[in-house]
Amino acid sequence: MSTESTQFWEKRYQEADPAWGTRPNAVFAEVVPELCPEPGRALDLGCGHGGDARWLAARGWLVTAVDVSPTALGRIAEAAEAEGLVERITLACHDLSRSFPEGAFDLVSASYFHSPVEFPREQVLRRAAEAVLPGGLLLVVDHGSAAPWSWNREQVFPTPRETADGLALGPGWHIERLDSPRRTAAGPDGQVAEVADNVIALRRER
Repeated sequence: MSTESTQFWEKRYQEADPAWGTRPNAVFAEVVPELCPEPGRALDLGCGHGGDARWLAARGWLVTAVDVSPTALGRIAEAAEAEGLVERITLACHDLSRSFPEGAFDLVSASYFHSPVEFPREQVLRRAAEAVLPGGLLLVVDHGSAAPWSWNREQVFPTPRETADGLALGPGWHIERLDSPRRTAAGPDGQVAEVADNVIALRRER
């Protein structure tokens, strides 16, 4: 059954430029080689047009790419075929408030995992942590501020520490990174602005 989340994101991707979000997020591409230098199995939550998933697959990872939008997943399938990555990317359509992919992973990532519709974000991220293998990494890259062109430009974002504390993962985890690097972002119409990204990288102990 279609949910509010499905309807919102499907409409957004149907209207979006198919090239939008096809490159890896800059902070994600910096953090992963630093903290996960060896490829393994990865789960990409809210993968959109697959920029992060395709980047991982091209570097030897086996990736399960999850989104609520069939349109977004269909575009990843086309790109994976063209790039010779079909055997390294598994696509899964989930409204993560209702269902979650099976499996355990060396890396579970959620980049800009925000939604304007009601969504149990902390609950889903705790479930994501359960899917991390011992020694693996939970990586959340959040907006720390919003660009002027963003739909969430009025939103106040939690700090990395507030996000980590809110997950309340308990013993068996240690912090790899909690920080807010700044970068110059480009908007869809050529706008430029400085933004902050929140990095929450938590390692599950072996």
